[in-house]
Amino acid sequence: MDENRPGDPATAADTPVDRRTFLAAGAAAVAAVAGCGHVQPRDPSVRWGMIIDLRRCVGCKACTVACKAENHTPPGVAYNVVMEEETGEYPHVARRFLPRPCMQCAVPSCTQVCPTGATWSRPDGIVAVDYDKCIGCRYCIAACPYGARSFDFGDTYSPDLNPHERRPSPEYGEHRSREKGSSPIGNVRKCTFCLHRLAVGLSPSCAETCIGHAIHFGNFADPDGRCTVHGESLRELLATRGHMRLKEELGNEPSVYYLT
Repeated sequence: MDENRPGDPATAADTPVDRRTFLAAGAAAVAAVAGCGHVQPRDPSVRWGMIIDLRRCVGCKACTVACKAENHTPPGVAYNVVMEEETGEYPHVARRFLPRPCMQCAVPSCTQVCPTGATWSRPDGIVAVDYDKCIGCRYCIAACPYGARSFDFGDTYSPDLNPHERRPSPEYGEHRSREKGSSPIGNVRKCTFCLHRLAVGLSPSCAETCIGHAIHFGNFADPDGRCTVHGESLRELLATRGHMRLKEELGNEPSVYYLT
């Protein structure tokens, strides 16, 4: 019996070169499956981002309502929510509000775990979801440190669908109708900065609706970039006010800044 025949487990285990080759090949396969390459080359001239003034936010949640109305999202799916916190002790209490859209990270955790490449980064920095590729595994929901993703379970607001629910969603310019057994039901959904509106020169619905003018939106890659809604210089807003990004220490490089 040949104790060193090719393919013998003991021989392979005792050969460092073979083991390294195997591990390198396995790592490459895992990286490909995990979606690490689902980032298109960046367009250096465009980087869409948002600046939210926490002093101006009054917690009215008009941004949340406007987003749902614009994107026709079903129960349990919300792209922009307003988180609330109460501070102080009675009777000296106050409430703080923090709108939370998708952060459109430059280094997104969600794209790195998607096994099909359904979640990907566009050249303009917006993270999108391809409903035709999404298998509903929800790995991206677990990976997102901001809780900015929702799963479409197929729920509706009325059993026979109200007129608003019957209208197709304008998301991604695809105008899909929610029908049982077809996308986006069974898919993960998220804020896209209203890509379909950007395509025709409009601003995200949340920014246009905000009654306190708290939400500013524009092109961070443009040195002279201004808010597409109110006209303020984006760089001046950040240069003249204290600001932060949520969980910046994680290295995701979010594209949403908060003025404090």
